[in-house]
Amino acid sequence: MPAAPTDRVSNNGLTVAAYAGDGDVLLAFSLDDSLLKQNDLAGFSIQLTEPNGQPQFLMNRLNFSQPVTSGTTPQQQQKQWTTSDQAPFQKFHWVHFPADVEPGQYKYKVTARYCQGNTLVDGPSAEVSVELVPQQAGNFAVGLTRGYVSSQAYATKFKNAPIRPDPKSLDYNTQPFQPAYQWLGWHARKLVFDLLNECVNDKSITVDMFAYDFDEPDILKLCEALGPRLRAFLDNAPLHTGTALEVQTHDRLVKSAGAANVKQGHFQRFAHDKIIIQKKNGQPTKVLTGSANFSVRGLYVQANNILVFNDAKIAAAYDQVFESVFNNMAGYVKSDLAKQWFEFPNQAGVPNFKVSFAPHPKPPMSMDLVNDALNNAKSSVMFAIMTLGGSGKVMQTINKLHLSGKLFSYGMTQSDAGFSLYKPGQPGQLVPFAALVKQVPPPFDKEFTGGAGQVIHDKFIVIDFNDANPVVFTGSSNLADGGESANGDNMLAIYDPEVARLFATEAVRLVDHYYFRAAVSKATSVSPLILSACGGQDKWWTRDYDPQNMRNVQRLLFADGPSAVTTIPSGISDSSSGTPAPAKAAKTAAKTKAPAKAAKAPAKKAPAKAAKKTAAKKTAAKKKAAPKKAAKKTAAKKKAAPKKAAKKSAAKKTAAKKSAAKKKPAKKAAKKTARKTRR
Repeated sequence: MPAAPTDRVSNNGLTVAAYAGDGDVLLAFSLDDSLLKQNDLAGFSIQLTEPNGQPQFLMNRLNFSQPVTSGTTPQQQQKQWTTSDQAPFQKFHWVHFPADVEPGQYKYKVTARYCQGNTLVDGPSAEVSVELVPQQAGNFAVGLTRGYVSSQAYATKFKNAPIRPDPKSLDYNTQPFQPAYQWLGWHARKLVFDLLNECVNDKSITVDMFAYDFDEPDILKLCEALGPRLRAFLDNAPLHTGTALEVQTHDRLVKSAGAANVKQGHFQRFAHDKIIIQKKNGQPTKVLTGSANFSVRGLYVQANNILVFNDAKIAAAYDQVFESVFNNMAGYVKSDLAKQWFEFPNQAGVPNFKVSFAPHPKPPMSMDLVNDALNNAKSSVMFAIMTLGGSGKVMQTINKLHLSGKLFSYGMTQSDAGFSLYKPGQPGQLVPFAALVKQVPPPFDKEFTGGAGQVIHDKFIVIDFNDANPVVFTGSSNLADGGESANGDNMLAIYDPEVARLFATEAVRLVDHYYFRAAVSKATSVSPLILSACGGQDKWWTRDYDPQNMRNVQRLLFADGPSAVTTIPSGISDSSSGTPAPAKAAKTAAKTKAPAKAAKAPAKKAPAKAAKKTAAKKTAAKKKAAPKKAAKKTAAKKKAAPKKAAKKSAAKKTAAKKSAAKKKPAKKAAKKTARKTRR
């Protein structure tokens, strides 16, 4: 299977590449340098033609006249969406997830939009085609959720309707919520329900199950329908005791399956696996695993993945682990099962992969493979990692690689205090959870603060996604030493170009989303998010063509492939050398103007007078670029943000109890502040 994108086309100096995901696509584009010298690039329009549909332009949430700030409500943002022919995307990639995905070819026509005075005209165009409906090949399937990352589309389609009644319950009627559940849970949900329905309907099938969060009512009903054909091992860590719905889930399964068939435990910390093993006439036949919990949040709020293997040998390996844990949880970590990788290089219809089952003896041997793969990466690393409870050497390696000048890296991590964004060429920048809450639209605002994992849950590392030997690490594992030593988990290493492209597309979708949310949370009326208008001396794309800027590496890597990247700057922030000064609005009002002879389409109006009056004069705004003020601060040390928050917290306490606060060291105050952010 080639590592190339699904489609790559070049025409008149414009290159467009398409990487198919799971119902979505990563589009990447690049213009020849010579065209930038001859033309004033305003951005790119993207025209979509769906199967059996009519051409329509994708929408941009930024435009030339309406600034977006931290005070802009989600509802106001929704009203500001503008077609990309009038508000071109000022970046060199875009992820599109259609609201309704259908079988057939999706055609994307990308056009460079040039400024002629204050008017927009068409430059070169290139068209790519891709199928977005998930295709199951052979005996393996991977499915993703849409989740909160698609909240804007949810607002359009479902008018921000609640995703479950309040207060939370296991007993509500889910029928009115089914359209939203099918849409939000997408392919991942379908894989779960298809497997469980198959198991319920075939009386020769029994099921062994690991579950962590477990409150999805219809999944619970299917498990109850299995009766004594189900054996389940459920987590009983403190968060799943007391008033947690998982207590009721346990009681109901004991009643339906029998007390001998339902056990609980949590190793040192969590029984964190999410696994369903199908056994036909007592023999393992299929296994479902992944990052998604069997819960409302896991399938309908968070971004998650589900993997299904229709292979007896693979299912048998998972069942060995289940038998060991179910019969003697305390003894599992000392068994040989906890000390090895199970390798499956040649299973029919299954990508080459291996899997390990935590908890492992300390130090966890599983992390050595991940660390070695990172150190041997050739061109790119994308990641979303939980660092709760300690990260270990993998996170240390990622931090080192991120500024090494060896490759392109891009990702985010989550800790107790918030999440850290790793922009190309910059140290991680901590963004507290509180900074995002006001940007979360209903109904996700109620779920967003519901517990750890709400920001990142689909844990993965993608290495060399479009190079010769890509690999994806994913599963239920948090990809950290602490979890691999203390949790019941499974981690998969998948060596397959198609799977790598799918997870790379998901990585960009996920990370870009939170980059934009973080940028909005920092945007002010002085430094808002707004498109860079025509007529300015400093161009929004300057850093994307600066050899000393990681944005240049990203453009070449995504659009032209790894071979196009000849040099990578070491430790160069994307807000340093080559970054344009704040964009200035056009000096004159937009006017309709006939296109130049070279233009192929009628001219569109560029920014109106409102652009002149806005704070665009001080902003080089891109679709998801952070404000200048935030960009300047991202080169600070990773812990600068939490320290600042800690100082503010300590300052508030000083006002209340002045004499006592003076005696408290800053370090102690910081720890107290961090505890407040936990959910």
